[in-house]
Amino acid sequence: MNMKAWSLLGNSQKLDGGAMFGNAPKAMWQKWVAVDEQNRIDLACRALLIEGLNGKRVLFETGVGAFFEPKLRERFGIQEARHVLLDELAAIGLSDVDINVVVLSHLHFDHAGGLLAPWADGQPSRLLFPNAIFVTGSEGWQRANAPHSRDRASFIPELNALLKASGRLELVSGEYTPSLAKTVRFHHSNGHTPGLILAEIQGDAERVVFCADLIPGRAWVHLPITMGYDRNAELVIDEKNLFLADMLRRGVTLFFTHDTEIAAASLQRDDKGKYSTTREQAAWLAHSL
Repeated sequence: MNMKAWSLLGNSQKLDGGAMFGNAPKAMWQKWVAVDEQNRIDLACRALLIEGLNGKRVLFETGVGAFFEPKLRERFGIQEARHVLLDELAAIGLSDVDINVVVLSHLHFDHAGGLLAPWADGQPSRLLFPNAIFVTGSEGWQRANAPHSRDRASFIPELNALLKASGRLELVSGEYTPSLAKTVRFHHSNGHTPGLILAEIQGDAERVVFCADLIPGRAWVHLPITMGYDRNAELVIDEKNLFLADMLRRGVTLFFTHDTEIAAASLQRDDKGKYSTTREQAAWLAHSL
C-alpha cells in the first residue's frame, strides 16, 4: 500500500493537572509533567495524517482548532488564536480541501473543533474539509446529540448540525467502515465517553493505533491512571487492561494526541505487569507504514 504518515500539531491547551490525572495525587503526576503556578499542564492536540490509505489521504482528528471566541479560548486554556493544524497542513503543501476522509474518535471539542473555520466576529460557524467524508462512531454521534449534563459543555452543538447537513457523515458501529475498507480496524470504548472509537491502521511494515482519550499520552499507559473527565474511571481501567495487552501482543505502535513530547511509541511491560513506553518518537514526517 506504500502508506506515509505525518504527525501534525493542532492548537495546544493548558488544563488543570488534577483534572487530567483523576484521583492520582499531585506528588505522583508532577514527576511526569511540568506544572505551572495555576496548577495547569501543557497538552498537545495532535492529528495523524496518512497518505495512500485505501488510496486516500486520511486525517485522524483535527484538534481543538480556533473556533472559540476569545473569552472561551481563554477559559479553556487554548494558547493560539490561529488554526495551527491548517498551518501544519500548509507546511507540507496541503490544505483542508485535499483531505478525503477525517476520522474522529469522538466529538469532544478538543478533538473535533478543528473541523470548523477560525472564529470571526459576527460570522456563523463554517465547516472546513469540503471534500472529506467524516467518520465517527454511531454511539458517539448519539451522545453528542443527546449529552449528559456532566459532559454537555464538551460538545459543539453547531458542529453536529453542520456534519449532518454536509451529507458526508459516515457512522461506524462495527470494526470496519466502507470508506476505509479493511485498512482501518476500529476498537470501541465507553469509559471516557460512550462510543469512542480507536482507529488501528493496518500498514505493510507497521500497525499503529490512534489512542485518543483512552490513553492520552505516555503517563496514562499506567493502568490505574485515569482522567477526571472520564465518565467511568473503573471502566477505563478495565478497557485499558484489555486494549494494552492486545496491542503489546501484536506489536502495535501507540499514537498519542495529547502528549506534548511524544507522538508515537512502542509498548513494553515489566515482570510486575506495569506498562511503559519504549522506542519513543517525537514526530513523524513521511514515516513509512
